This record gives sequence, structure tokens and C-alpha cells, in this order.
Amino acid sequence: MPLAMYSSLLHVEMCGDDDLRSRILYQDANLLILDKPAGLAVHGGPRTTVHVEGLLPALSAGYRQVPRLAHRLDRDTSGCLVLARHDKALSRLGRLFGAGRIEKTYWAVVRGAPDGESGRIDLPLHKLVDRNGWRVVAASRGRAAVTEWVRRGGADGVTWLELRPRTGRTHQIRVHCASGLGCPILGDPVYGPPSGMPLHLHARAIAVPYWADRPPIIVVAPPPPHMEAALRACGWAG
Repeated sequence: MPLAMYSSLLHVEMCGDDDLRSRILYQDANLLILDKPAGLAVHGGPRTTVHVEGLLPALSAGYRQVPRLAHRLDRDTSGCLVLARHDKALSRLGRLFGAGRIEKTYWAVVRGAPDGESGRIDLPLHKLVDRNGWRVVAASRGRAAVTEWVRRGGADGVTWLELRPRTGRTHQIRVHCASGLGCPILGDPVYGPPSGMPLHLHARAIAVPYWADRPPIIVVAPPPPHMEAALRACGWAG
């Protein structure tokens, strides 16, 4: 299938409290996990009036505190987003994320095909800032960044990858695919060629070992509609 046929208009449907509540994948007295839609920012800004943080009061559900973000996803990345219901949970989740004990699994559809069926990208990253904005680049002086990947399928000109970041750097997977594998993610406007299609990167699953004496909380998010055609072409059965 030609790359142009994977292109679709990205539409953020979520703009109200009911929409946010409908995207809860898991909840208990300590945490919630949302299926964040692509195109919805996590934090607000001068030109960002609709964002996850501003909608969180709708998830209080009788608790005294409004849930808070335990980590973040890029605006154009969809999938599993973890929230803490109270201060103690936020602290515990912060320690787990900081220690690398929370397992994050991403799906991406990339241009081209990497060498081999699996591998490990060990490529330090550095954030460059100038008058035109910022971007992340591979640099020996950068912060350590490691991503493991497995090829899940492929089609003419594209490959479906499953990726597990072992560090949590900004834009890590996007730069590692583009610079480490030579396979930029479809629709990446910063690290890939212009295409007009939305970013094909999805936080597919997360495993949170919240309690030391219990199995981890494992949550899986369905792929967003704009990725389905490319994933099916690569062998995803749906």
C-alpha cells in the first residue's frame, strides 16, 4: 500500500468531561490510567486551551483531591497515561518511574525497515534550543537513552515496531527510530520527512508494580483509528 494511503485527517474528539471519563482504561483508589487521544496536549500553554491537565477535575469521582499526572506523553502520541489520585500515590509512582520499574510498551509504524528482527538502541540524546524552538538530537555529550525494539510486521515501505524504552528522555522513541534505526516514524513532522499525516506512535501498554506483594497492574490501549490501516497492512489482525 502506498504511504500516501495511510494519511488521514487527525481529529481530536475529546473536549469535555464525559469524553474524558469514557477513556478511562483502569481505576482504583490510588491511580487511573487513561487512553489519551492523539492530538490532545497533556499540559496547557499560551496557545493550548484544551488539555488533559485542565480536564482532570472531571475525574475526581468523590475523592478530595483532583488526580494528577504521574508522567507525560507528547501531544501527538496516543495511549496509556497514568494519573495519581492522591499525594502518596503520586510519590510512589514517581519513585517507580524514576527507578525504571514501570514497563512501557509502544507501537510505531516507521518508514523503511531496520536491520534484523530485534535490537537495542543505545544512543545518548541532547536537547537543542534556539530562537526557532527546540528539538532533540543524538549526541555523545547527551544523556544516556536506551530503547529495545522488536519487528512485529511489515508492508511495502513501512514496518510495525514494538518498542520498550528503558529510559525516559523527551522524544526518545522518535529520535531513536529516526537516528538510531534510520526509520523515522510515519507522520513525524520534526524527525521525518513532511507527509501531512498524523504521528503513528502509540503507548500500547503499561505495567505498574504499584504494590510490592501483588502482581503489576497491566493495561492495554487499543490503537487509534488513524493507525489502523497501516497496522493492518503490516499484519495486525485487529
